[in-house]
Amino acid sequence: MHRIVFYVFFLLITVSLIPRAYAQKKYTINGTIKDAATGETLIGATVKLQELQQNGAATNGYGFFSLTAPEGDYTLVISYIGYETINQPIKLNKNAQVNILLTGSNTLKEISISSSTHKNDNVDNPQMGVTRLDLKQINNVPVIFGEKDILKTIQLLPGVKTTGDGNTGFYVRGGGSDQNLILLDEAIVYNASHLFGFFSTFNSDAIKDVSLYKGGMPAQYGGRLSSVLDIKMLDGNDKNYTVQGGIGLIASRIKVEGPIVKNKSSFMISARRTYADLFLKLSPDSTTRGASLYFYDLNAKFHYRFDDKNTLYLSGYFGKDVLGLKDNFETNWGNQTATLRLNHIFNSKLFLNTSLIYSNYNFIIQSFSSNNDFKVTSKIRDFNLKEDFEYFFSDKNTLHFGINTTHHTISPGDISSSNRSAINPQSIQDRNGLESSVYISNDWHASNKLNLLYGVRLSMFSLLGPGRFNTYNANDVLTASNTYNSGDFVKSYINPEPRFSVSYKFNDQNSLKASYNRNTQNIHLISNSTAGSPTDLYVMSSNNIKPGISDQVALGFFKNSVNNQYEFSTEIYYKWLKNQIDYKNGAQLLANQDVESQLVYGQGRAYGLEVFFKKHYGKLNGWIGYTLSKTENQFDAINNGNYFAATQDRVHDMSLVLIYKLSTRWTLSGTFVYGTGNAVTYPHGKYLVGGLTTLYYSDRNSDRLPPYSRMDLGATLEGKQHKRFHSSWTFGLYNAYNRKNPYTITFQDNPDDHTRTQAVKTSLFGRIPSVTYNFTY
Repeated sequence: MHRIVFYVFFLLITVSLIPRAYAQKKYTINGTIKDAATGETLIGATVKLQELQQNGAATNGYGFFSLTAPEGDYTLVISYIGYETINQPIKLNKNAQVNILLTGSNTLKEISISSSTHKNDNVDNPQMGVTRLDLKQINNVPVIFGEKDILKTIQLLPGVKTTGDGNTGFYVRGGGSDQNLILLDEAIVYNASHLFGFFSTFNSDAIKDVSLYKGGMPAQYGGRLSSVLDIKMLDGNDKNYTVQGGIGLIASRIKVEGPIVKNKSSFMISARRTYADLFLKLSPDSTTRGASLYFYDLNAKFHYRFDDKNTLYLSGYFGKDVLGLKDNFETNWGNQTATLRLNHIFNSKLFLNTSLIYSNYNFIIQSFSSNNDFKVTSKIRDFNLKEDFEYFFSDKNTLHFGINTTHHTISPGDISSSNRSAINPQSIQDRNGLESSVYISNDWHASNKLNLLYGVRLSMFSLLGPGRFNTYNANDVLTASNTYNSGDFVKSYINPEPRFSVSYKFNDQNSLKASYNRNTQNIHLISNSTAGSPTDLYVMSSNNIKPGISDQVALGFFKNSVNNQYEFSTEIYYKWLKNQIDYKNGAQLLANQDVESQLVYGQGRAYGLEVFFKKHYGKLNGWIGYTLSKTENQFDAINNGNYFAATQDRVHDMSLVLIYKLSTRWTLSGTFVYGTGNAVTYPHGKYLVGGLTTLYYSDRNSDRLPPYSRMDLGATLEGKQHKRFHSSWTFGLYNAYNRKNPYTITFQDNPDDHTRTQAVKTSLFGRIPSVTYNFTY
């Protein structure tokens, strides 16, 4: 089977290249497209030769393009949403390098919220289920506490769901929250939330580009089953020094960037901190005054251009949350990432990106009680090497290929305590794994109507020593226990992942797309919470845990109208999920040396319909998204082996976003969301044991929370224009009609009648106003 996949794939590449043998003499134009004001590379800018009926080329994730055409005189057309189009005459009689600076347009009468850099990209591109976010769009979407938030914005897209208030975790087309690959400058971010989900780790001031792949991930991405959120930080302004920031009710932020050597190197540093803990110090209660409740994060990036062929980038992220009560407990967790990257242009057709990446996520829980003092520490740490090549055969054919290898170390949780503590110290063995892959894919414009994107990724994972490794049978009975030395291979898995997408254009405004994708996952999250706790446990594939596998098919219709001002799409999908993991009823997950004995294994399925309508630009624009879907799991040890609704299952999910440019200074915005309540397990009876009430629970997730709905309102007032200084005020009203959405529902005896049970609903937020002052200098 594996050989057939490779033979078919290479046959397709060969067929796609045959026309080149009969073509006349051709030359190649290559170069980099940048913002004229900042020197930032522009991702997805369109480059065409006006005289030719061709699709042209688009800049890659690093601003590079390559375009091949027959000898002749042409007009080079470079365009990008929000920038002035350039028409540049060019005589093509040899290979040429052309670096272009684009100037931003200054249209004050209307705003654009295009999710694509190329107006017709949603129709032309064979890639399905992909969305690129305009950072200006994020600025106008109202969110809680007035903080711009990438994760809160993508939760307004069809096919992307959340579990409610206070949660930045998201679920894509039925997948779990751990089945999303979240990358920040190519480094994996394992916990993308601050303060248990009220904020995300991503400071929008430091971000250049956000791409979300909901299903058909390109072959260069792997390791997760459901989606990829690829976030790229700003490189830094190599033209001028600027300062940008904002002061809000509970958080402030600042960004500084500028050239180190003008037009050659730059830096960018962005920081953010909440100060809710400062208000706690005003409390008359001494314990409250000593409480800790804050987070901070720091983004930094440096780049240096050696010459036209070599550019070096160094970026990092450092974030931490601290939550504690004086002399009682403290919890802190955080992410640290670092990426060293070299872009090298071999020639006009071959581009290479080499990356060395470090990622670390850790948490610490401490109790200071005199009789129960203890400290729990856990971490997951990665070292990663990537080589990504792009070869531009022609304007109709681009080959992507590369390798990737990552060394994982997971420390599940060590417990330390003093001699007087009732908590016994315990050390859980670290687990090490080596995850590698090779991939190749081809983007082929077979004709003016037919576009194909096809490839294969070969995923390889090995669990490594040292340590003791247990093996359990289907009845969770220990059958073997073996000890391995450092570097020994305990268990290995190899999985091919074919990827295929095709689009057929009926005309310039309408297309039909279809795709099939397989993905595997070897790092798994074990949790009994939907809120994204920092104590969630990560485990690797092992001799008991098999790699998760997903197969997804999708079919979609895409349409643009009125000069691409309006966009409509509808997609249907079906996803098979194999080797899914859950926990037994009553399982002990934290600080358990044999946590794999607490797990059960099964399968899942997810299917649905997504509808999306968007108005890209004008005084009034926005979008409406609707998802009709079903997500179910099946485990032999749960619900008698019957399929049951997954926790994230929402049958109906709708979002409405409207943005209105009232005047040159005022912009109004609003969002409305509605969703079926999450699947939960309610007690179906109770009984007394020793005078204490014990609740009886029946089938898992057989009940529902009430439907979730919320309306948010926002307004932005732009300050008067000055030559060097600009300011604005952002006003927000979260949950405008004060809906008391349930965060949790618990059950207890009625204090007036112990024979009766009452449900107690906890809601996090009512109506919350916010105001933020923003400035740029």
